[in-house]
Order: sequence, then structure tokens, then C-alpha cells
Amino acid sequence: MPKFIKNTVGKVNTTLGFFTLTVVLFWLKTYIAYKTEFTLGVKGAVQQFILILNPFPTAIILLGIALYFRGRLKYWLLMIIDALQTTWLFANILYYREFSDFMSAGVIKSSGAASNNLGKSLSQIIHGTDFLVYADVVLLILLLVFHVIRIDPRPFKLRYAATLTMIGVALFAVDLGMSEHDRSDLLTRTFDNNYIVKYLGLNTYAGYSVYQTEKESATRAKASSSDLKSVLAYLKKNKTDTNIQYYGKAKGKNVFIIHLESFQQFLIDYKVDGKTVTPYLNKFYHNKSTLSFDNFYNQVAQGKTSDAEMMLENSLFGLPTGSAMTQYGTSNTFQAAPAILDQAQGYTSAAFHGDVASFWNRDNAYKSWGYNYFFYSAYYKEKSSYNIGYGLKDKIFFKDTVKYLEQLPQPFYAKLITLTNHYPYTLDKQNQSIKKTTTGDSTVDGYVQTARYLDQAFAEFVTYLKKAGLYKNSMLVLYGDHYGISNNHRAAIAQLLGKKTVTSYDLAQFQKVPLMIHMNGLKGGINHTYGGEIDVLPTLLDLLGVKNDYIQFGNDLLAKGRNQTVAFRNGNFVSPTYTKVGGTVYDSKTGQEIKHLTAAQQKAIKQMQNHVTTELSLSDRVIEGDLLRFYTPKNFKKVDKSKYSYKPTTTLKSLETLQKEKKTSVLSKHKDKSTVDLYKTDAPELSSSSDSSSSSK
Repeated sequence: MPKFIKNTVGKVNTTLGFFTLTVVLFWLKTYIAYKTEFTLGVKGAVQQFILILNPFPTAIILLGIALYFRGRLKYWLLMIIDALQTTWLFANILYYREFSDFMSAGVIKSSGAASNNLGKSLSQIIHGTDFLVYADVVLLILLLVFHVIRIDPRPFKLRYAATLTMIGVALFAVDLGMSEHDRSDLLTRTFDNNYIVKYLGLNTYAGYSVYQTEKESATRAKASSSDLKSVLAYLKKNKTDTNIQYYGKAKGKNVFIIHLESFQQFLIDYKVDGKTVTPYLNKFYHNKSTLSFDNFYNQVAQGKTSDAEMMLENSLFGLPTGSAMTQYGTSNTFQAAPAILDQAQGYTSAAFHGDVASFWNRDNAYKSWGYNYFFYSAYYKEKSSYNIGYGLKDKIFFKDTVKYLEQLPQPFYAKLITLTNHYPYTLDKQNQSIKKTTTGDSTVDGYVQTARYLDQAFAEFVTYLKKAGLYKNSMLVLYGDHYGISNNHRAAIAQLLGKKTVTSYDLAQFQKVPLMIHMNGLKGGINHTYGGEIDVLPTLLDLLGVKNDYIQFGNDLLAKGRNQTVAFRNGNFVSPTYTKVGGTVYDSKTGQEIKHLTAAQQKAIKQMQNHVTTELSLSDRVIEGDLLRFYTPKNFKKVDKSKYSYKPTTTLKSLETLQKEKKTSVLSKHKDKSTVDLYKTDAPELSSSSDSSSSSK
């Protein structure tokens, strides 16, 4: 054996040598993951140095815990700690691949509510090479087991272990100091997890996330009514007047909220090989009685769909980490659309979703929001061919919803959550009616097929509404909840958009989702105002003629003189003039980066950033402190959650009794003759006579 190798092996056979090898191998794989799996936006030599440095401090501190123990135990503790850190890295690689974000304690805490059917997605996300992150752990264990590296039985002196811990702490202090110098207020003002990982590392981010989650629990306990003063002052300053032309135009109409899962604005009028992807939605979008917004953005964070629902029905932002609907939906006080419309104009409310009730904690949050009814998987006929992996396929879901919809007393507020256009965008061959795109990205290429299916399902539903007499007496609101294709698929996005490459500006614009408000006689057209999901509820309340003195952070999209700065949850923003992504500012009209800002531009951008930061932080304060418990608008009563039960036996009995008492339902209007047979679908799963009319479970 060469002398160099012999000396190296000899050093590794010591406790310090083996510890050093473990730390270096962990650092190496972490740094490789930073560069290959995450998009951290590293710019310049300083940030590059920080990225190289940041895995070391916490690795030394955490792995160093093992050094305080004796004999063989310290070696196996070293391997256990290494494996745990590696598992955290592995989990974040998978999570980031789909969501372009890092896992948080809030996400983990709410994983039970959001994990249903995730196995289907996981199989699409995992790459075989991902398991290579465990290669060093397995190698080190094998080297120990087969005595290639011998365990040093001698006690490791306490002062040496303490010295290594102090070295880790000192390196962390250096890392933190350099990070704060490069980006001030890193831990106090950031809305983007990428910054924390880029500057302080994945392990530090984990600790920060736990701290944030625990702080949220403590915040509610400390909150008081005085905390509302700054919120009310901000809302008063930023409130807009109603648009007289539209105010009350939809009063008394049924409201349909059609939740277009993962549906992005670029799909409108989009073609693949000359074939239109969503022909019916395109027609609906351009209808003279449809108000369509072409600068409407999703504003979700980690809560994705749940964040969209929170904004749409409460005009409150989701949280920077985790899901507000999951973490606070059960215990908080809300003043949401179902309760507002019930108390203001006597609306019946119902939500329809073809998956389990617990997904995103809906079975509890909907009670807090005042939903009279919630129809979920237990109400629908279950068959493997009917299921897309996250619940019922849209054509079957819409059809099977009719038997409950026709019983709702009018006017009603009904939310229908579609599912087929959900990641990983897989659809059985018999339901495919358009070819996949050819970007070469397997995640992306099926997206147009599921979008086309959603388009067809919605067309069938509207046909039924017209036959049943609901169409002329209803306002239909369609919105995309969040992006379908994450920023991690840059090459595919560029191909879809017909570009060679995409910039951060392009990706910000890619966050557009559709918003369509349709009603017979409504003066429609394409509205170019900039807005987001936070603005939907105030817009609907004005259209419905409901006096709005609620705590809401959005503004009516139809109001004149409104602030058109759209906040993203990470603190970035878009507006008609400027788009800000991280530290880069773009001209919103040209998409070009503004490298040298004038004094006037700096002032304007600072004002916009202050507006965004204030808006997000105040909304967080309302949710985290449960501040709505201290604020009751005139003629509004706090929702009593105990009044609601979503058990099928209770719901069906209640619904039958209510529709007979009020006699305003579609069923009553048709002299108690069901309208289910009016619904026509070409769903191949229902082609047999036995399946043509599905029933509740």
C-alpha cells in the first residue's frame, strides 16, 4: 500500500479523522444539491463563497453531538445524525422539484391534511439518481462494518468536542454576518425561503421554520383587539369606491365558483400543432357577457390550492410557510363569503369536491367559513375508473354533483373544485382528445391533455345549467387557483412560450391565471387591470350589492383608481409599470431589466415594496393573531361552527327538509322531478347502462 494512502487511512481510523471525513462528504453532496437541484439565484463571488460555506457550520455542530459519547456509540450516533440530515436533504430535493420551494415545519405539521394520494405524484417526482444522496452514508457504514475503517475506542476528549462545537458556532457567526451584510434583515423581512437556504443553509432553514411555526402559536395567545388599529388604518387608507356601473348588477343571482385546478392563463387561445387546447373556455372567455381579466395573478405560497381558497373567500393572504387553511382553519374566526352572503342576502352555500373531506382541512375550515353543506368523496359513487388519483374525474364529478345541486334552495353560493388538471397530468387513453406537447419534459407534456378534458367537462356542465334553467339566473366565476407548471421546468416553459430562454420576468408573468365573471346581460370584455386572487371577494360583493365593511386586503377589480400593485407571497410584485423579482427590477411594458434606476424609479419601487410588505405582514397578523375575533361588522354574527355537520346522513336529511320548506330549488321548480337526466356526458366510464346514472355511496 502506498505510503500516502496508508497515512490517510491511518488518520481516518481516528475519531477526529472519521468525523472530518463524514463532515466533508456531507458538505460535498449538499453543495452539489444546491447547484443541481435548487434554483437559489446565486450572484457574485460573495454569494458563491457563502453558498460553499453554509453547509459546514450546522454539519459540524450537529454531527459533533456524537463526539460527546464514548466508544462505538459515538460512531453509530454519527451515522444516525448523518442519515437524518441526508433524509432532510432528500425530502427537500423532491419537494423543491415540484413546488420550487423548501419544506417547512408548517407543511410537515399539516402533511396529514395534504398527503392524500401523494404517492401517485411521488412516483413521478422521484428519480433513481436521487438516492445517491445516501451513497456516502451507506459507504461509511459498510467501511465500518467490514473494518476497512476501524473504530477508535479511545474516549474523545471533552475539550476537543467542545472546541469543534465552538468552531461550528464561529463559522455560523461568520456565515450570518456575511449574509446580513449582503442582504440586510435576512431573517426579519424575507418572504422567500430560497434566501434563507442560499445564505444560511438547509439545516438552519429547518430550525428557522420550526421557530416560525412555534411563534405562530404564541402570537395568537398574545394578540389583543388593539392589534387591529394598524390593520383598520391601512384598510381605510387603501379602500376604493365601488363602481356604480357594476354595483349590485348580480344581486339575487346564484353564484357558481368554478375552481379550475392548476389552470394557467397561457392556455387561453393556446394551440398545439394547430389544434386549440381549450375551445369552450376560449369561447367563454371572449363572450360579450363575460368580464375576463388578462393581468390576473395567482398569489399562493406553500398552501397552493388552500391559499387560493383562503384568498378567494376571505380576501386574506395565505401564510409564507405552510397552509393557513390547515393550521388556522379549525380554530380561527373568519368572515368568509358563505357566511357573508347567508347573513346579508339569505344565500344557501355548498362546496363540492371529489376527494376526501380532510384534504387541506376542508371539513373543519368550511365550518369556520359558514358553509351550509360540503359534498365530498363520501357522497359520490366510487369506482377505480372514475378516479384520477386525487378524486373524481371532472366529467363524472360535474354529472354526479347535479343530484345535490338541484336540491339547493336558491339563491345559492356553490363552489365546485375540479381535479383532473392536477399534477402529474396523467389521463387514461380513452379520455385523451389532443396530443401531448413535445418539450421532452414528462411532467409538462401531459398538461394540455388534462386541460382539454377540463374544458370538455365544463362545457357539459354549462349545457346542463341551460337545460335546467339555472344559467340565466346565475353568475359564473371561473378562476385558476395556481400555476400548473412550476418555475423548475424552465426549458419546457420556454418551448411552450415560443422562446429560446425565459427570464425571471417571464416566469413572473407565467403566474397569470384566468379570472372570468359571466352573467347574462353583464357588460363584459377583456379588462386589463392588474389584480390577484386577493381581489376576488371584494369584486363579487360589489357585483352582488353587499355592503362591504369587512376586513379584506383586496379591492374591487372594477373600481377606478385602485392600486394595481400585485403582491406575491415571497415579497416580489408586478404592476403595470414595474415588476420586481428578488433584487432585479424589470420594465413591465418591455420585460427588460432596468439595470440603473433613476431617483424617481427608486422612489416608486420603494413605495410599491412598502405597500407589498405592509399588506402581507398585516394579513399575517390578522390570521396568526386570530384578530377577526375582535372585530364584528354591523349586522354580522360570528359563525357558530357547531351548527354544521357534513356527515352524509345528516346532510341529506337536512337538505331534503330545507328544499321542501323553501321550495326555491331547481327540483322544486321542476315539480320535484329530478333534472339528473338532463345532464349529458360523453365520459367513456359512464357509457354502460349500469353506470349511466351514478348514485351516492
